[in-house]
Amino acid sequence: MKKYKLILLVLFIASLPLVLTSCTSVSANNTKTTDKMGAKPQDPDFITDLRIKAEEGSAASQFILGLMYNAGDIKDYKQAVKWFTKSAEQGNSSAQVLLGLMYYDGEGIKQDYKQALKWYTKSAEQGNPVGQFILGVMYANGRGVIKDYKQAVKWYAKSAEQGDSSAQLNLGVMYANGRGVIKDYKQAVKWYAKSAEQGDSSAQLNLGVMYANGRGVIKDYKQAVKWHAKSAEQGVAKAQFNLGVMYNEGEGVIKDYKQAVKWYAKSAEQGDSSAQLNLGVMYATGRGVIKDYKQAYMYANISSYNGSKEAIKLRELIEKELTAEQINEAQELSREWIKSHK
Repeated sequence: MKKYKLILLVLFIASLPLVLTSCTSVSANNTKTTDKMGAKPQDPDFITDLRIKAEEGSAASQFILGLMYNAGDIKDYKQAVKWFTKSAEQGNSSAQVLLGLMYYDGEGIKQDYKQALKWYTKSAEQGNPVGQFILGVMYANGRGVIKDYKQAVKWYAKSAEQGDSSAQLNLGVMYANGRGVIKDYKQAVKWYAKSAEQGDSSAQLNLGVMYANGRGVIKDYKQAVKWHAKSAEQGVAKAQFNLGVMYNEGEGVIKDYKQAVKWYAKSAEQGDSSAQLNLGVMYATGRGVIKDYKQAYMYANISSYNGSKEAIKLRELIEKELTAEQINEAQELSREWIKSHK
């Protein structure tokens, strides 16, 4: 099933900015896509039988047919909209979610946030946790409706209580920022933890930050390292940077410059300007790597290109250690790096 990306909220905690994004995938409510004889969805007989049942009014068959048109080999978004609509009008909550998503994305139909909101609401009111989560997103972002954080919290909470990890994450964000609720770091930690334990990488990062700063929980660098590491291993650039800092400073772990370089490098590869800056510092000082002013200059230059003012100062200091020819070589390395990472 296709995953739909929804941009959510941005949480700022101390000096560690977190950009939260989430993906939601909708299942067919465990609807089986094989008949009693074991026919597979690709089989002509299965498709023919499915279409007959859908045309006879079977909401489940209409939904499955919509799924096949939406994400299968016979992809046709207009047909997907048609069958999702028929199923949704009969009250299938998953069909209502997917129909809302097609209106949201403008796939197979003209983009219409109000129609998307309509179908999310119908699904949410039936208790569908995905519908509740996305409805919360719509209220939080003011899409198809006037922005209303209290309503966002209401729907996030309903979904979160059913165990939806994305809703748990966003509910934590609302408590951390005091949006739609009174700011409450303990509640933020509670919901981050529930989401993090399910493997949500953004929640793991946020939980790590809360432990590092002692917000809503007693400051505990070991726990901060634990959750940052889980998030970093899933590829979250900010978690990788923060983990590098903790190894660099020996917070929650034995100080290890090589590990710091490792995580700075992973984050830098993803475009994090702070990681690029710190990597430049490591090369300039020879911590965790062999001292290399050209590499240091390169990373400082890349970081400044990505907006870091501190990197400009670092680059100016490093210039004093290089010849004009070496500076030109380092600048060329920077251009090649930037070009290869676009």
